[in-house]
Amino acid sequence: MEIQGLPGRLLADLGPAIASGELPAGTVLRAEELEERYGVSRTVVREAVRILESMRMVESRRRVGSTVLPQRDWDVFDPLVIRWRLAGSGRAAQLRSLGSLRVAVEPAAAALAARQAGDDDRRELSALAVELTVSARAADLETFLRHDIAFHSAVLRASGNEMFAHLGDTVGAVLTGRTEHHLMPHQPREYAVRLHREVAEAICAGDPESAERAMRTIVLGALEELDATLD
Repeated sequence: MEIQGLPGRLLADLGPAIASGELPAGTVLRAEELEERYGVSRTVVREAVRILESMRMVESRRRVGSTVLPQRDWDVFDPLVIRWRLAGSGRAAQLRSLGSLRVAVEPAAAALAARQAGDDDRRELSALAVELTVSARAADLETFLRHDIAFHSAVLRASGNEMFAHLGDTVGAVLTGRTEHHLMPHQPREYAVRLHREVAEAICAGDPESAERAMRTIVLGALEELDATLD
């Protein structure tokens, strides 16, 4: 989710500051001070604060202001919260946490997709597997990222589990963060691309064991590569 205009510019400063601890829990953000500091209207401040409240990063009270909440209260699945956390000093911990989430969820989603996917799902996954292969061979990381996000989101949707499907944006934020912070190889590795094809083929064939196994290898491999890069 991209927040446009002046509220977006204000959030682009406040969000990372809260996520990094520069504005720690308990800090009070007062509307009049934000107006003066950033040269924006009360309406802009209210909109930005409203968005931070929706993420549970702040809590507003009349005659007090907006108080920064502790990290345990945040909506840690929100793609913007993930992006802000990845931009700070806690990047490694955030990536490992999200990598562990993927290991827990995506293999199970792939197995369910092999049982539940409809014809449209199978066609979409087959097409995306081909597009991933082409963009990987061309070393086009931007296009590869777009196809990779679409592929993993499609598997989560094809599982038929609405809770898994809701994690598509979260996984997309993880994949985007790895690329933006230069934690991906310059050219996607052939074995990883091959495994994506195996996931698509297993789902199309209605083979849940093979789909789960291939997806588990993908997400475990990504976590292991991340650990090696960050150590």
